[in-house]
Amino acid sequence: MIYRTLGSTGENVSAVGVGGWHLSLPHVDEKLSLRIVRTAIDRGINFMDNCWDYNDGESERRMGKALADGYRAKAFLMTKIDGRTKQEAAKQLDESLRRLKVDCIDLVQHHEVIRYEDPHRIFAVAGANAALVEARSAGKLRYIGFTGHKDPHIHLHMLEVATEYGFKFDTAQMPLNVMDAHYRSFEKLVVPELVKQGIGVLGMKSMANGILLKSKTATPIECLHYALNLPTSVVITGIDSMEILDQAFTAVESFHSLSNEERDALLAKTADAAATGRFEPFKTTSIFDGTAQNPEWLGEEPPEVQQLMQA
Repeated sequence: MIYRTLGSTGENVSAVGVGGWHLSLPHVDEKLSLRIVRTAIDRGINFMDNCWDYNDGESERRMGKALADGYRAKAFLMTKIDGRTKQEAAKQLDESLRRLKVDCIDLVQHHEVIRYEDPHRIFAVAGANAALVEARSAGKLRYIGFTGHKDPHIHLHMLEVATEYGFKFDTAQMPLNVMDAHYRSFEKLVVPELVKQGIGVLGMKSMANGILLKSKTATPIECLHYALNLPTSVVITGIDSMEILDQAFTAVESFHSLSNEERDALLAKTADAAATGRFEPFKTTSIFDGTAQNPEWLGEEPPEVQQLMQA
């Protein structure tokens, strides 16, 4: 396993992480999910991804079971919350702690920052970040980050709003793959800023849940190699079988820094398919937007805004 430093935190994390959503898909039973997590840890993967809303909480519950019997001490545990209000974020965080059966989560991230209003709601007086900062002081979490999959400019806006409030994130998560470079690119716009600020880069959707592979322009190993070649701390990948877990390890074991020629060849193969974002539907549709389908997860609008509306 390759280990990298997580931004400015000083934490050593595996270059590949286990994605939590896949652990509770219909074809993945609990026994298999526990085997995936524990085998991954036994073989050197320590970064575990999850989210409060994954599969109605079942992904967190299963990971909590998998991290028993001494496995928690070997893992860097991350989850995400959707709440935009202090009250809702605190509630979701406490639910995640219970499901995961831990007293402290290593990294908690604001999930699905996909709208320009999200940063303002998160940093409102009674916004979600206030809840996470208080939770950090109380020892419920160690680091704070944010995620999003829609538009790199929204990520940049989140960083700008955080700076206005005197806050620096520890991590940021985004799609990084062989097609992203061609369309609304997080790689080109966001990653350099994160590196500049010393914020840990978490890559996701290296294969877009297999959708990217349907373009027949890149293999799974090529997809993982491309993402690993970026200045990522971790490339989070969905694992729903022991064979796919083996694939992730094969990608790490065979990885080498790509030459300019190798990188350019991969980008040339994917250019036409990537041009319109067709194979990155998380950017171009609302299909991947859980909080759009479930707006109640976000909580109420900031009270100060509601008061203005009533005045």
